[in-house]
Amino acid sequence: MSTDTMNSATMPRAAVPTRVLLGGGAVAGPLFVLLIVAQAMTRDGFEAARHPLSMLSLGEHGWIQTVNFLVSGALVLASAAGLRRVLAPGTTGRTWGTALITVYGASLVWAGVFPTDPADGFPAGTPAGAGQVSWHGMLHNLAPVGMGLALSAACLVFARRFAREGRRGWTIYSVAAVAVYLILGLAAFPAGEFRLMLAGGAAIWTWAALLSIKFLIESGDRT
Repeated sequence: MSTDTMNSATMPRAAVPTRVLLGGGAVAGPLFVLLIVAQAMTRDGFEAARHPLSMLSLGEHGWIQTVNFLVSGALVLASAAGLRRVLAPGTTGRTWGTALITVYGASLVWAGVFPTDPADGFPAGTPAGAGQVSWHGMLHNLAPVGMGLALSAACLVFARRFAREGRRGWTIYSVAAVAVYLILGLAAFPAGEFRLMLAGGAAIWTWAALLSIKFLIESGDRT
Protein backbone atom coordinates (compact mmCIF):
# COMPACT_ATOMS: atom_id res chain seq x y z
CA MET A 1 0.00 0.00 0.00
CA SER A 2 1.32 3.47 -0.89
CA THR A 3 2.54 5.78 1.87
CA ASP A 4 0.11 8.31 0.39
CA THR A 5 -2.82 6.08 1.35
CA MET A 6 -3.94 6.04 4.98
CA ASN A 7 -4.67 2.76 6.71
CA SER A 8 -8.14 2.41 8.21
CA ALA A 9 -6.56 1.91 11.64
CA THR A 10 -5.35 5.54 11.60
CA MET A 11 -8.76 6.97 10.66
CA PRO A 12 -11.51 7.84 13.12
CA ARG A 13 -14.77 6.00 12.73
CA ALA A 14 -17.45 7.95 10.88
CA ALA A 15 -21.21 7.77 10.61
CA VAL A 16 -21.01 6.48 7.02
CA PRO A 17 -18.40 3.74 6.51
CA THR A 18 -15.63 4.59 4.06
CA ARG A 19 -16.25 1.39 2.15
CA VAL A 20 -19.84 2.52 1.55
CA LEU A 21 -18.69 5.90 0.22
CA LEU A 22 -16.14 4.34 -2.12
CA GLY A 23 -18.67 1.69 -3.10
CA GLY A 24 -20.93 4.50 -4.26
CA GLY A 25 -18.24 5.63 -6.67
CA ALA A 26 -17.81 2.08 -7.94
CA VAL A 27 -21.52 1.90 -8.75
CA ALA A 28 -22.04 5.41 -10.16
CA GLY A 29 -20.42 5.09 -13.59
CA PRO A 30 -21.84 1.69 -14.58
CA LEU A 31 -25.30 2.63 -13.24
CA PHE A 32 -25.31 5.87 -15.21
CA VAL A 33 -24.29 4.20 -18.48
CA LEU A 34 -26.58 1.19 -18.17
CA LEU A 35 -29.66 3.30 -17.48
CA ILE A 36 -28.84 5.55 -20.44
CA VAL A 37 -28.41 2.59 -22.79
CA ALA A 38 -31.63 0.96 -21.54
CA GLN A 39 -33.59 4.16 -22.07
CA ALA A 40 -32.05 4.84 -25.46
CA MET A 41 -33.20 1.42 -26.62
CA THR A 42 -36.74 1.74 -25.32
CA ARG A 43 -37.83 5.38 -25.47
CA ASP A 44 -40.12 6.08 -28.43
CA GLY A 45 -38.71 8.71 -30.76
CA PHE A 46 -35.30 8.86 -29.13
CA GLU A 47 -32.43 8.28 -31.56
CA ALA A 48 -29.10 7.93 -29.81
CA ALA A 49 -27.22 8.93 -32.95
CA ARG A 50 -28.74 12.41 -33.16
CA HIS A 51 -30.20 13.13 -29.71
CA PRO A 52 -27.89 14.01 -26.80
CA LEU A 53 -28.34 11.75 -23.78
CA SER A 54 -29.60 14.68 -21.69
CA MET A 55 -32.78 14.71 -23.75
CA LEU A 56 -33.78 11.45 -22.09
CA SER A 57 -34.85 13.61 -19.15
CA LEU A 58 -37.69 15.01 -21.27
CA GLY A 59 -41.15 13.60 -21.92
CA GLU A 60 -43.39 11.19 -20.07
CA HIS A 61 -40.61 8.98 -18.75
CA GLY A 62 -38.02 11.70 -18.44
CA TRP A 63 -38.06 11.38 -14.66
CA ILE A 64 -35.96 8.23 -15.01
CA GLN A 65 -33.01 10.11 -16.46
CA THR A 66 -33.50 12.97 -14.02
CA VAL A 67 -33.22 10.49 -11.16
CA ASN A 68 -30.23 8.91 -12.93
CA PHE A 69 -28.45 12.28 -12.95
CA LEU A 70 -29.25 12.98 -9.30
CA VAL A 71 -28.48 9.54 -7.88
CA SER A 72 -25.29 9.06 -9.92
CA GLY A 73 -24.12 12.52 -8.92
CA ALA A 74 -24.78 11.81 -5.25
CA LEU A 75 -22.83 8.55 -5.50
CA VAL A 76 -19.87 10.34 -7.08
CA LEU A 77 -19.94 12.99 -4.34
CA ALA A 78 -19.90 10.16 -1.79
CA SER A 79 -16.87 8.63 -3.50
CA ALA A 80 -15.02 11.97 -3.32
CA ALA A 81 -15.61 11.99 0.45
CA GLY A 82 -14.38 8.41 0.65
CA LEU A 83 -11.23 9.21 -1.29
CA ARG A 84 -10.48 12.11 1.06
CA ARG A 85 -10.53 9.64 3.92
CA VAL A 86 -8.11 7.14 2.43
CA LEU A 87 -5.64 9.54 0.79
CA ALA A 88 -3.00 11.13 2.97
CA PRO A 89 -3.48 14.85 3.75
CA GLY A 90 -1.42 17.24 1.66
CA THR A 91 -0.97 14.90 -1.30
CA THR A 92 -1.93 15.99 -4.79
CA GLY A 93 -4.53 13.27 -5.18
CA ARG A 94 -6.30 14.25 -1.99
CA THR A 95 -6.15 18.00 -2.51
CA TRP A 96 -6.91 18.36 -6.20
CA GLY A 97 -8.09 14.91 -7.24
CA THR A 98 -10.96 14.77 -4.76
CA ALA A 99 -11.92 18.39 -5.47
CA LEU A 100 -12.18 17.66 -9.20
CA ILE A 101 -14.22 14.51 -8.63
CA THR A 102 -16.52 16.59 -6.41
CA VAL A 103 -17.06 18.96 -9.34
CA TYR A 104 -17.81 15.94 -11.54
CA GLY A 105 -20.47 14.73 -9.11
CA ALA A 106 -21.92 18.20 -8.63
CA SER A 107 -22.19 18.59 -12.41
CA LEU A 108 -24.31 15.44 -12.64
CA VAL A 109 -26.61 16.76 -9.92
CA TRP A 110 -26.74 20.14 -11.72
CA ALA A 111 -27.80 18.38 -14.93
CA GLY A 112 -30.66 16.74 -13.05
CA VAL A 113 -31.83 19.96 -11.41
CA PHE A 114 -31.78 22.04 -14.61
CA PRO A 115 -33.29 20.06 -17.53
CA THR A 116 -32.30 20.53 -21.15
CA ASP A 117 -34.72 21.75 -23.83
CA PRO A 118 -36.81 19.79 -26.36
CA ALA A 119 -35.35 19.81 -29.85
CA ASP A 120 -35.00 17.93 -33.10
CA GLY A 121 -38.31 16.09 -32.84
CA PHE A 122 -37.91 14.81 -29.28
CA PRO A 123 -40.07 14.35 -27.28
CA ALA A 124 -42.83 13.46 -29.72
CA GLY A 125 -44.50 16.55 -31.15
CA THR A 126 -41.41 18.74 -30.87
CA PRO A 127 -40.62 20.55 -34.15
CA ALA A 128 -37.50 19.59 -36.07
CA GLY A 129 -34.43 21.72 -35.57
CA ALA A 130 -32.54 23.17 -32.65
CA GLY A 131 -35.51 24.90 -31.02
CA GLN A 132 -35.42 27.64 -28.43
CA VAL A 133 -33.03 27.59 -25.49
CA SER A 134 -34.60 28.36 -22.11
CA TRP A 135 -32.84 29.70 -19.01
CA HIS A 136 -32.75 26.21 -17.49
CA GLY A 137 -31.49 24.82 -20.80
CA MET A 138 -28.60 27.29 -20.73
CA LEU A 139 -27.79 26.31 -17.15
CA HIS A 140 -28.01 22.63 -18.09
CA ASN A 141 -25.44 23.16 -20.84
CA LEU A 142 -22.88 24.11 -18.20
CA ALA A 143 -23.08 20.60 -16.70
CA PRO A 144 -21.35 18.57 -19.43
CA VAL A 145 -18.63 21.22 -19.72
CA GLY A 146 -17.94 21.21 -15.99
CA MET A 147 -18.13 17.44 -15.78
CA GLY A 148 -15.86 16.84 -18.75
CA LEU A 149 -13.19 19.35 -17.74
CA ALA A 150 -13.18 18.30 -14.08
CA LEU A 151 -13.01 14.57 -14.73
CA SER A 152 -10.35 14.96 -17.44
CA ALA A 153 -8.24 17.02 -15.05
CA ALA A 154 -8.79 14.44 -12.29
CA CYS A 155 -7.49 11.71 -14.59
CA LEU A 156 -4.30 13.70 -15.18
CA VAL A 157 -3.87 14.51 -11.49
CA PHE A 158 -4.05 10.84 -10.58
CA ALA A 159 -1.88 9.91 -13.58
CA ARG A 160 0.85 12.08 -12.07
CA ARG A 161 0.39 10.39 -8.73
CA PHE A 162 0.56 6.91 -10.26
CA ALA A 163 3.63 7.84 -12.31
CA ARG A 164 5.38 8.99 -9.13
CA GLU A 165 4.50 5.67 -7.50
CA GLY A 166 5.78 3.71 -10.50
CA ARG A 167 2.34 2.31 -11.35
CA ARG A 168 2.74 2.27 -15.09
CA GLY A 169 -0.54 0.52 -15.88
CA TRP A 170 -2.65 2.99 -13.98
CA THR A 171 -0.65 5.91 -15.37
CA ILE A 172 -1.27 4.83 -18.95
CA TYR A 173 -4.92 4.03 -18.23
CA SER A 174 -5.56 7.43 -16.66
CA VAL A 175 -4.08 9.30 -19.62
CA ALA A 176 -5.77 7.00 -22.15
CA ALA A 177 -9.19 7.59 -20.54
CA VAL A 178 -8.82 11.33 -21.16
CA ALA A 179 -7.64 10.78 -24.72
CA VAL A 180 -10.53 8.47 -25.61
CA TYR A 181 -13.04 10.84 -24.01
CA LEU A 182 -11.76 13.89 -25.87
CA ILE A 183 -11.24 12.21 -29.25
CA LEU A 184 -14.67 10.57 -29.34
CA GLY A 185 -16.41 13.60 -27.85
CA LEU A 186 -14.94 16.00 -30.38
CA ALA A 187 -15.60 13.58 -33.25
CA ALA A 188 -19.29 13.32 -32.33
CA PHE A 189 -20.23 16.79 -33.57
CA PRO A 190 -18.79 16.77 -37.12
CA ALA A 191 -19.93 13.17 -37.53
CA GLY A 192 -23.43 13.95 -36.26
CA GLU A 193 -23.16 10.83 -34.11
CA PHE A 194 -23.83 11.31 -30.41
CA ARG A 195 -23.18 7.66 -29.69
CA LEU A 196 -19.49 8.53 -30.01
CA MET A 197 -19.90 11.03 -27.20
CA LEU A 198 -21.62 8.42 -25.04
CA ALA A 199 -18.81 5.94 -25.72
CA GLY A 200 -16.20 8.53 -24.76
CA GLY A 201 -18.13 9.38 -21.64
CA ALA A 202 -18.43 5.73 -20.70
CA ALA A 203 -14.64 5.39 -20.93
CA ILE A 204 -13.92 8.16 -18.45
CA TRP A 205 -16.89 7.41 -16.14
CA THR A 206 -15.65 3.83 -15.91
CA TRP A 207 -12.19 5.12 -14.98
CA ALA A 208 -13.70 7.01 -12.03
CA ALA A 209 -15.57 3.88 -10.92
CA LEU A 210 -12.45 1.72 -11.10
CA LEU A 211 -10.49 4.36 -9.20
CA SER A 212 -12.93 4.00 -6.30
CA ILE A 213 -12.62 0.21 -6.43
CA LYS A 214 -8.83 0.47 -6.46
CA PHE A 215 -8.63 2.59 -3.34
CA LEU A 216 -11.38 0.60 -1.64
CA ILE A 217 -9.28 -2.55 -2.03
CA GLU A 218 -5.96 -0.92 -1.15
CA SER A 219 -7.21 0.98 1.88
CA GLY A 220 -8.10 -2.25 3.65
CA ASP A 221 -11.03 -0.38 5.19
CA ARG A 222 -13.30 -2.46 7.41
CA THR A 223 -15.46 0.30 8.90
